[in-house]
Formats: sequence, structure tokens, C-alpha cells
Amino acid sequence: MAGRIEDYALIGDMQTAALVCRDGTVDWLCLPRFDSHAIFAGLLGTGEHGFWRLGPAYAPGAEPPTSARRTYRGDSLILESEWDTPRGTVRVIDFMPPRDGAPQLIRIVEGVSGRVPMRSELRMRFSYGRVVPWVHKQEGRTVAVAGPDSVWFDTEAETYGKALTTYADFTVAPGDRVAFTISWEPSHKEPPALPEPEQSLVATEDFWRDWVEHCTYHGPYREAVVRSLITLKALTYAPTGGIVAAPTTSLPEDIGGVRNWDYRYTWLRDAAITLSSLLRTGYREEARAWREWLLRAVAGDPENLQIMYGIAGERELGEAELDWLPGYENSTPVRVGNGAAHQLQLDVYGEVTEALHLGHMTGLARNDYASVLQLKLIRYLEDHWNEPDEGIWEVRGPRRHFVHSKVMAWVAVDRTIKLIESGDADGPLERWKQLRDDIHRDVCEKGYDKERNTFTQSYGSPELDASLLLIPQMGFLPPDDKRVIGTIEAIQRELSTSDGFILRYPTDGKDAGVDGLPGDEGAFLACSFWMADDLAMIGRVDEARKLFEKLLSLRNDLGLLAEEWDPRLQRQVGNFPQAFSHVPLIDTALRLTASGAYGG
Repeated sequence: MAGRIEDYALIGDMQTAALVCRDGTVDWLCLPRFDSHAIFAGLLGTGEHGFWRLGPAYAPGAEPPTSARRTYRGDSLILESEWDTPRGTVRVIDFMPPRDGAPQLIRIVEGVSGRVPMRSELRMRFSYGRVVPWVHKQEGRTVAVAGPDSVWFDTEAETYGKALTTYADFTVAPGDRVAFTISWEPSHKEPPALPEPEQSLVATEDFWRDWVEHCTYHGPYREAVVRSLITLKALTYAPTGGIVAAPTTSLPEDIGGVRNWDYRYTWLRDAAITLSSLLRTGYREEARAWREWLLRAVAGDPENLQIMYGIAGERELGEAELDWLPGYENSTPVRVGNGAAHQLQLDVYGEVTEALHLGHMTGLARNDYASVLQLKLIRYLEDHWNEPDEGIWEVRGPRRHFVHSKVMAWVAVDRTIKLIESGDADGPLERWKQLRDDIHRDVCEKGYDKERNTFTQSYGSPELDASLLLIPQMGFLPPDDKRVIGTIEAIQRELSTSDGFILRYPTDGKDAGVDGLPGDEGAFLACSFWMADDLAMIGRVDEARKLFEKLLSLRNDLGLLAEEWDPRLQRQVGNFPQAFSHVPLIDTALRLTASGAYGG
């Protein structure tokens, strides 16, 4: 059985990622890309669907021992896990070197004290656990082949096969180092080069150290901010600049429920806000690469702008269910692909325009087509902003006039007006100023409940929505506006969990709610960070700091966050780690640091 979501560590090479559990088991790895088929899918099934455990040997029928300590090596993505056993202490170093050739997952066992018996159990299953590969020896190396894929297993330890699993049993003493590597290569090509684990370890540590040195944030929350930045970098697909929302699929928002989605794609919204955080902390190169990805993905066709694309800009992300996988803690269906790709979500135009605007304001080198794209987006919005859409949360119910979508349409027009006023673009300035005023008036008249003094989820609806917390952050209204304060306080009253975190919107348990789905979900962590931001903006800075630091306490021992927090089960839920949780963590830390609202 897979571990709790927060029991996992992330390692990756900025083209794919693996999840490593506390007991030393890699339960999730897709090769060669984030969105490829998994060769270890035990996270969504059982050991029969693929895993790689490396740790102290244990008795048959017993549970594998969990590590006593684990940490990332400094500011890097190199995981170090230590076990204390009756016979001594051992350390396992897990990492994926930034790719220069075949993708590799390297695991180095290091003896610390005593003499510790160790075991490696490698069970490769291709196509999300469905295909058992042909495993054989070739020129002294172990290779697993199935269809277009081959995975090469290299180690100096002696290996043997049993029950369709490759084992290695060995003992380490102080100073011993035993390395294991798997490398992927298309099966029709020559074998990948022999790995050099120790050299790769040094190069990987150097890479992360050099990258972190560019961070311009040096405030009191630096540890949390840097770990979040490293996580966001790890979710960036280096060849194209696309950013995945998370490296996993179908980790449930509701344990045992149906709210299980594939997040291994690039949502324009998630990527845009990620770039905003990277730009504000000194990472212009990532912003430039994402802008180039955006221009390629949209490809002169903003009228058919999708809310998400593949990591190389692919448009077709057809959704399917993998019925042979029982799901994480029996949460089915397990989905790959995402049928929401072709939804209409008008807010995306605002997020993309805001990211392009921020890049322009922070001195990102000018790209003329980026300005052309921005103008095309507004021309589309001019004709479509007043249509209903599926909204930021990708509801699978009927389209509505979501207030947040209208606010972000206003943002898109507002930022484009600023671009024209700066002299870097030409457009019908007066006409678009009138458009900006029209959208603003429409939202304030139709999306605001005067009796309750709050904006609502959609025109004419009584429900609240945590996306309304972005109204002051986007500059739609000033923080001291009574309607803003009323909305913040209404969300605190009606969408707060018992421990003070924020739900996205009301759900109705067994019945289909506003999102068209049965079941409930946890507190959405991004929304809780937005609440902390808003509290700081309206002068309730002590309350903001307390909420922020309470949110930081939800991170796992390695500083990682999933999408949501289940207040009933007191555990993380949803895909992991989640960019949409780590981005607002950074943003709130920056805001609180600027306000001086932090303790000790």
C-alpha cells in the first residue's frame, strides 16, 4: 500500500520526477517525460504495478522500516534518508541529475555505522503497471524492454531475479558506497552510456547551488520560499519552458472519491502565476522560456486559446480511465489526460496578460509578438467577456457568469491599456478604456450582494467563492473598499474549516454541487494563502501572519505541499507537490516581509 501523500519526497531532473516514500520506495516515476506512461505506478495501485524499494533488509511478511531522518542536501533536490537499525545506521542518497543524455534515477547507499544488511527490490511495470517487460542481461547490464521503451539497471552489487522482480542483497559498513542507477532509452536505440553516479552527484549539487544563488529574497521566510522555488523549478520542463501543475495524476481531493485528475500538463493559469513568483524572486530566464513556450503553444490562434496544453504545447489531451489500477486508497477512477482542456475559462486571458505585463515591468527583454498576442487576446475578450464560462475551478456543471472570470477579463484589458500607454503597443485606447469601465460596472452591479455586503461566486447566485479574494490583489478594487472587506469577512464566515483554512466553494457531499461532482474536498491551500494576503492588505497583519505560519506547518518534513488539506483526516490530499500551493506561499511571504508582519 502506498504511503500517505505527505510521506513522499520529490526528486527530478526538470523533465520528469519521481516520488520517494519514507521507507525508501519509489512509487511513482514516468519516463522520459512528466506526462509519459509510468514505470512505477504503485502510488495508484499495489506493488504489482511497479516500485523500487532500497533500504535495510527486513523479515518476510514484515513492513519495510521507515527512515528515521530525511532531508534535502542543502538547497538542492538531492534527498538523503537515514535508517537507524539494530546493526547500525545507513544513508540512501536519491537524485536525478539534470539531463545530459538519457534520463537517470541514481540511488547511492552509504554506510554510516555498524554493518547494515540492505536490499534493493526493483519491479518495473510499463504502461502504468499494465505491461510486464522482458528483463534480461545484455553485455553485463540488466535491461527491461517492452514496446518502445527500455530501462537499463546498473550496479556493482550482485543481482538476481525472482517472481518477476530484480533483487540485490548486500551489506554496507562505514564509508562503503554502493550505487544503483536506472536509465531510460528508446528500445530501438543503442544502450545508454554507463552511469557515473559520483560525478553526477557533484554536478547535481553544483547545479542547484548555482541556481539558488540567483534568488533575490532574503527575508525571514527564506527557507520556505527557497524550497518552494526549487519545487517550481523541478516542475518546469526544461526543453520547452512549460510548467506542469503537478508531477502526478489522480491523487484524490477526496479520499475514496471521484475527484481525481491528471495534473501533468501546463495550465496557462498555473504557469502564469508561477512565472510571476519567479520574476519577483529574480528568475528572469525561466520567465523568458515560459513566454517563448506560450507564444509557440498559442501559435497565432488566441481565439481558440486552451486553458492547458501539453508540456511541449500539445493541444490534444484526451481523457481516459485506467480501469486496471485500483487508485490511491481506492480512489477511482484513475485518469490520464484531461477533458477540461477545451473548457472556456475567461479568467485565463487575465492571468496570461498579467504575466506578460509583469515581465514587461520587470525588464524582461521585449518580444514584439508577445505584444501582438496581448492585443489579440483583448480583441477576443471584447466580443466574449460577457459570456458564461466554466470558471477558474473547471466546473463540470453548466456554464455561469463567474465573478472571478469577469474580474480577470477586466485585468486583461487594464494591463493592455497600460501597455499601450507606455508606448510599447498600439490599440484603440479610448474604446478599451470604455470596455474596462463596462466590465467593472457589470461586475459591481451583477456580482455583488448588497444585503450581505459581499461579492458572490456568479451572477445571481448566493454561493461564495474563494477566488473573490483576488479582487484587491488584482487591483480591481482597493483593499479598504467596504465591499472588499465585506467579501473577505463573508468568506471567513462561510468557507472556513474548523481549523481556519479556506474552502474553494461549498460542496454538497453525496449530491452534485455547483461543480457538477458528488463528494466533498479539503481546504484549498492556495485559497488559504490568498486569505492571508488579503488580511495583510486590509491591515490585519498579525492575523495574516498567524494564518500564514499555520499554513507553513502543514508542509511535510521536506517543505512540500499537495493541493489541499483535509481537516477531517488531518492530512494532505490532491496531486503532489502542487505548483498552485507553492506559488501563493512565495507571494504571501513576500507581502508579509514587505509589511514587517512576522515574528521572531
